[in-house]
Amino acid sequence: MKAIPVLLFSLFLTPVFAQKAINNDVILKSVESVDPYVRDVHAYLHEHPEVSGKEVETARYLQAEVAKLGLPVTKVPGTGFYALLDTHRPGKTIGLRADIDALPVPESEVNLKQKKRHLSKNAGVSHACGHDGHIATLLGAAKILTQFKDQLRGKIVFIFEEGEETGSGIDAMVEALKPLHIDAIYGNHLKSNLNTGELYIQEGPIMAGTGTVAFDVIGRGGHASRPDLSINPVFAAANVLTGISIAWNNQRDITKTLTLGITQIQGGEIYNVIPNSVFIGGTIRFFDGTAAEKGFEVLRKVSEDIARAHNCTVKFHDNMGILLYPVVNDDALTKFTRKAVEEIYPGKVVTGQEYIWYAAETFSKYSQLAPTVFVFPGIKNAELGSGAEHHNDQFDIDENALQYAAGAMVQFAIKYLGAK
Repeated sequence: MKAIPVLLFSLFLTPVFAQKAINNDVILKSVESVDPYVRDVHAYLHEHPEVSGKEVETARYLQAEVAKLGLPVTKVPGTGFYALLDTHRPGKTIGLRADIDALPVPESEVNLKQKKRHLSKNAGVSHACGHDGHIATLLGAAKILTQFKDQLRGKIVFIFEEGEETGSGIDAMVEALKPLHIDAIYGNHLKSNLNTGELYIQEGPIMAGTGTVAFDVIGRGGHASRPDLSINPVFAAANVLTGISIAWNNQRDITKTLTLGITQIQGGEIYNVIPNSVFIGGTIRFFDGTAAEKGFEVLRKVSEDIARAHNCTVKFHDNMGILLYPVVNDDALTKFTRKAVEEIYPGKVVTGQEYIWYAAETFSKYSQLAPTVFVFPGIKNAELGSGAEHHNDQFDIDENALQYAAGAMVQFAIKYLGAK
């Protein structure tokens, strides 16, 4: 038998769509061809969720999938890592990001209408926010872009971030990516109140910043029969909360969105014992950093002044303050992305203020490295029963949405890097 030249043999192994000039039709066909793989990845990840900072098996699985594409992996302290696609031709460097953690939320067997197609096999843990879909999308995009490697320029960094829900992996990831000098970073987050097929691409702030409220009102404990011999922090804490509420409504800038959610007040365990202290906790959400800083000033001043009136003191915890700033889409990059995605999915891109999200996201920190754009692909399908709120035990996604998420990501990468 005659030997087949290596080059000719390699052509037989290369998907047909990678040999044609890259256009919208080729991209759509490539997305369609990897869709079964993306669904399989999503199914596996959904059934094997791991909570933030403990995504050991998840990372092992993902790194094995990346290895099949021939991409080198760089591990980041913890469970996060990134993979690099280098075309070995001069050009820009982009980052494409997914988060890999799940939530400590027990999963319901049913969504809003029927039994779910995939269920968690890890008791008490579920992908109730859609991160399994984010990972599947990124792997699908990596598979397509690797096959287009010979027709692209520059470099693509596939980012797999640990612990988005708790913020455990973002700082290490940002530090690890600094030497790569990335020009732009793209991410997406599946959204439960957007219909499948819709893609929200809006410049400016699209997800809120968040801050932690955490402090103790400290008095002096004693027997409940003689409150005069103690300093009761319970009454002081109650008055602190009332004072904060009034000051929040009267001292903050009403033209800036700034919400205060007090979720905890904890103090005392026994009926006849006055506790030494009472803990107060919660969060704030904001879209303007200056407004948030002023909000914390109000919280601190009012708490200390009212506590002092009750002969109590206040101790603020170390995590009291701004935790994450808002996710702000770069104007120029977002307009570029919207135009590119509209080319491949005409009539599917939505804009406006109604889909701005009050949840916070560690994706905001990637703006320290480069201009960023965060896209929301919709997953709501009334017939399938998907569309329950995120972090809800009935949360479910319409897997048909993953092809739009993957297609938008691939289109962004190709358009931004430029083909040969």
